[in-house]
Formats: sequence, structure tokens, C-alpha cells
Amino acid sequence: MDGHIRLQQLDEERRKLSAYAMLCCNTAGRQTEEPECPVRTAYQRDRDRIVHCSAFRRLKDKTQVFLSPEGDHYRTRLTHTLEVAQIARTISRALKLNEDLTEAIALGHDLGHTPFGHAGERALRAVMKNGFTHYEQSLRTVDVLEKNGMGLNLTYEVRNGILCHTTGTEAVTLEGRVVKLADRIAYVNHDIDDAERAGVMQEEDIPYDIRKILGANKSDRFDTLVIDVIENSGESIKMSPDVDAAFNKLHRFMFEKVYTNPICKGEESKAIELVKMLFYHYCKHPEDMPVFYEDIVRTEGAERGACDYIAGMSDRFAKNAYMSIFVPKSWEE
Repeated sequence: MDGHIRLQQLDEERRKLSAYAMLCCNTAGRQTEEPECPVRTAYQRDRDRIVHCSAFRRLKDKTQVFLSPEGDHYRTRLTHTLEVAQIARTISRALKLNEDLTEAIALGHDLGHTPFGHAGERALRAVMKNGFTHYEQSLRTVDVLEKNGMGLNLTYEVRNGILCHTTGTEAVTLEGRVVKLADRIAYVNHDIDDAERAGVMQEEDIPYDIRKILGANKSDRFDTLVIDVIENSGESIKMSPDVDAAFNKLHRFMFEKVYTNPICKGEESKAIELVKMLFYHYCKHPEDMPVFYEDIVRTEGAERGACDYIAGMSDRFAKNAYMSIFVPKSWEE
């Protein structure tokens, strides 16, 4: 094919998207140049590479808030990621931003998250000399670890959005900033849903002044937050002062009611200790890691190899690894 389909899509972006949108034709490019796809734009290609990578598949068995919850309806990193992508695409479409770029960032933003959610992240941060953050690990995942060490060779804008999806430096594109806000909207609201299911709280526990502004249920809150972002964004992505203040207050409420609740965090100390013990073991015995990590150990050290290996584990895999290393096996009769 001669690439006319991709060129038609690039032309459509120029005609239909906002002046604030990041056009694919203006991308800063990939770390390594490669031929263009005749059908897909660069951002569509990035999205597809993320969806098909192994780190994306492992998100289905990585904890969100509740560690190893019983039941099929609690969120995982995968369901969270899909919710973020949906919210971010809705906002981007309404603002005439680049949906493909937005979706690629959203689908890749948590690829480096550890097993056991933020408990695993805190454990690795404590043992790594230079610290650890899941967003830096997400970038390392797409740059270094995927495709047997070749990386996914994503565009600069997607990589930047993944790195900047949480607190700190803002993404260079509005699409990346949309994902940052969509991530927060998604996790606060689905954490309320999961906390209700666990019996930790009820909707009525949310202070009335918050419910009065944001809405009395999940659907109303999503509508209020998403529509408010759309109505108040232009050359920047933001909420109105009243909604922003109520949303921040809701986040503080969730921190006190849910994120530090013993029901949610009762097993967290065990998860932290498990991750730390795996880390120390693999640092001392790097030969116990898959062959892939030999090059990392040789070039960047055993700590880096152990960190990469553990960060990529699902909750189930980490527990099984711990059992096989530290729990005595039964004698065979």
C-alpha cells in the first residue's frame, strides 16, 4: 500500500482538530526512526503496540486498592486503565483534541505499576537506592523492557504523557494533561464503588456539601466532573473553582475513610514485606531470575534487575514466587 489511508487521516486531523490539539504530523518522533505504517498514524500505532504488549496483559492481575479482593467486580489495574481511557477519550473528543494520542497515553500510563498496588510501589521505593515511582517504571517498561529488551519505540508525546500522568511536571500536550485528570476522576470514583462493595462506606457517608456540588451517586459525579472539565478547558485543562474544590475535598475524605482504613490496608504490611524479601533474594541470587534479566544485571546491576523483574509481576505471580522461595515444600510420600 502507498500510505494514502494514513495521509487521509493526517489531513482529517488538520481539518477537524482544535488549534490546541497535538497533530500527529507534528510529532517529535520516535527514539529510533522507522518506516510509517500505510494505514495507521503514529499515535494509533503506539496505542496498538501498548495493547498487544505483555505488560498490558499483566494489568488484569494487579491490585488497585483492595489487596487480593474476593469477588469478580473489584477493580484491577486493567479495569482502571480502561476506565481512564474512556473518560480521557470523552473529554478529548469534546475538546477536539487528538483522541488517538490520548488513548495511547491512557492505556500505557500504569504499565510499570507494581504488584499489590501502591504498597508494592512503597516497598520498592524503600529498597532502591535512587527510589522508585510507578510512572518512571511505566516509561522504562515501554522504552527498555518490552519486546525482549528492544522496547516499543513509542513517540515522544506518548512517552511524555506516560511519565507525567501523576503529580509533578505537566505533560507537554493537552492530551497528556487530560489523561492526568481522567486518571484522578476514575480512581476516586471507582474506589468509592469498591469501598461500598467491601462495606467500608456508603454514598451517604460522603459529606453533604460535596454531594451537593458533585452529585449524589457515581453516575452524577462522573457527569459533573467530565462536563465541568469540558466547559472550563481551552488552552489549559482544568475544572471550575467550585468543582475543583469539592473534588479535592472528596479526595481528602477518601484518604481518611478508605485509603487508610484497616479493612483496605490490613494486608498491606504483609505485601510490603513480601516485595522486600523478593527484592533482597533476587539481588543476592540474580541467577533465579529469567535469562532476560541477565543483561540488565550485567549492565545496570542486580538491584535494577530485581526491581524490573518484581515490578513486572502480577499479584498472583509474586505470591507464588514468594511461596516457592521461602515456604518449605511438603515431603512427598
